[in-house]
Amino acid sequence: MTPETRNRVHALIDQLPPVQLAALETILQSMLDPFDDEPYTEEDRLAVAEADEWRKHNDPIPLDNVLADFGLTMADWETMSKTPLSDDNDGWRSGIAISACRI
Repeated sequence: MTPETRNRVHALIDQLPPVQLAALETILQSMLDPFDDEPYTEEDRLAVAEADEWRKHNDPIPLDNVLADFGLTMADWETMSKTPLSDDNDGWRSGIAISACRI
């Protein structure tokens, strides 16, 4: 990376409001410390193949329906997207991963 590129990136970061800066911090941290560093297993491949086959014969499930399963609404979803992360980012990522696994 050139010094000019680094300076442009820093200048862009300096323009971000606090909420977006918090989101960027999470993104950058995940780029430096990948969340899923476990190898892709045969069980994973089978699960993906099963999901792909299901998708061929079924309509996608609307986000509203998925959120409702967790007792949430689209308004809750929008609010969560604007809520800064706590200092416990690892716990936040773990919670998302656990929720995603249950979907």
